[in-house]
Amino acid sequence: MHLVADALTFGYPGRPVLNAVGLSASAGDRVGVVGENGAGKTTLLRLLAGDLVPTSGEVRRAGTVSVVPQQLDVEPGTTVGDLVRRTAGHVRAAAEHLDEVVAGFDHDAGDLTALAEAIAAAEHLAAWDVDRRVDEALTRFGAPRDPDRRLDTLSVGEAYRARLACHVAERADVLLLDEPTNHLDAAGIDYLTAQLQDWPGVVVIVTHDRRLLDDVMTAILDLDPSMDGRPVLYGATRYATYRFAKDQALRRWRARYAQERKRAEKLARRLDESYEGLSDEWRPAKGSQKHRRATRARIHVKAADRLVQKLEAEAVEVPVPPPALAFPDLPSIPTGYTGGPLLEVRAPRVAGRLDLAGVRVDLPPAGRLLVTGANGAGKSTLLAAMTGRLDLDRGHRAVAHGVRLGVLTQDDDSPERRRMTGFEAAARRALDLLEAGALDPAHVLPVAALGLVEETDLDRPLGELSVGQRRRFELAAALVAAPHVLVLDEPTNHLSIALVDALTEALRLTSAAVVVATHDRAMRADLADWPTLDL
Repeated sequence: MHLVADALTFGYPGRPVLNAVGLSASAGDRVGVVGENGAGKTTLLRLLAGDLVPTSGEVRRAGTVSVVPQQLDVEPGTTVGDLVRRTAGHVRAAAEHLDEVVAGFDHDAGDLTALAEAIAAAEHLAAWDVDRRVDEALTRFGAPRDPDRRLDTLSVGEAYRARLACHVAERADVLLLDEPTNHLDAAGIDYLTAQLQDWPGVVVIVTHDRRLLDDVMTAILDLDPSMDGRPVLYGATRYATYRFAKDQALRRWRARYAQERKRAEKLARRLDESYEGLSDEWRPAKGSQKHRRATRARIHVKAADRLVQKLEAEAVEVPVPPPALAFPDLPSIPTGYTGGPLLEVRAPRVAGRLDLAGVRVDLPPAGRLLVTGANGAGKSTLLAAMTGRLDLDRGHRAVAHGVRLGVLTQDDDSPERRRMTGFEAAARRALDLLEAGALDPAHVLPVAALGLVEETDLDRPLGELSVGQRRRFELAAALVAAPHVLVLDEPTNHLSIALVDALTEALRLTSAAVVVATHDRAMRADLADWPTLDL
């Protein structure tokens, strides 16, 4: 079993995505794919899986392939049982084939090679154990186990976990995963980590999870452009090692670029001076050997021209770097603040989803709160209740006068919203906040100024952006009102790994109060000194 990508290049109409990507992995190799949002990570997985045809280059695969994309297209009426039967079908087929071969085997003149191959295939897939493996994975990932449950009635997280469980139970030779930890809690991530560490075949994972990179990967493929414009495969098995190597390469790249720009400016000035000298020599003073001086001036111009041409031929063409996070200086208190908590919730209860009798959450100016807990514990429900998006069946919620909230939810992906451009969606968000009295026109932050989304991408419908680019936009939109309180539900989901680092640091330093609910183990470790509510 192996997976090889040779000089893989791909682009959508008018938009190149991947350029000369090289990858070679065999049994036991586990490659983490990282890069900025929009760099082509999901596109690469689709190419490796054979769902897309490369513009140039080729993909060679040996063995069975199983792919788990971020988004699940659900056919109406499809159930969990259908998903289980479909994804483990080839495993059962191997067992059925072995039964047929054994039943029809002629002990006197039978084909021993065919029998041995059928036995090896069934043993490799552990076909007799697939039902137990599926049930175990569904349980450990916290996915629904009722085979009659329809997928279109499940939450995004539940549907993803059910699908992931089935594919993990398949034991394919090549496993391709796109952000597998986004919808898993700590127990689910631990189970997935253990499965991947013992995976006998090839694993390629697109992930922002820094701990998963540390615990599982044998190499890291960074799709961000390097000095020669190509992605780089790092042999690093630790995230810190990879970041150090990448930062050093970027430092050398920027230093060389700055040096060449400085040299170019110097030569340009020399060329200008030479032309000015040539112009001056056309009318020299009488008796000044004008032809000789003019010839010498032209020689200087030609020499400068040759140097400029040589510089341009050898220059490093540096692509436009990804936008750096420009996290705004958020306010800590509203005008006229007289004291007390900015946001307070007491004994909240939402029927069937959350019941925190005796629990009080109060957030002072510049306060911090980290919310943790297993899937289904009610983290998202609590944040929705805190921000007023859910009514309480019992309890009390209060927000200080004039406090502006910035809210990032896990999913805001309606068809109507996907048809809007980024600028239209941002304008709609601002108008809705203004109508609700939750926006001060004097304190509006333009989404294009935050370093999260390129202006050209804001002109495109949100549905055309990658999942990560849309997540960047939603984070920018949460900051539009210059909030005094930021409430973020799983803020690292779908973001690039470099942005996760920058966002974590910004949340630690901002003057605004911050509430974060997250499963991200590295972020939880980085925010371990915050007050924590474990549900």
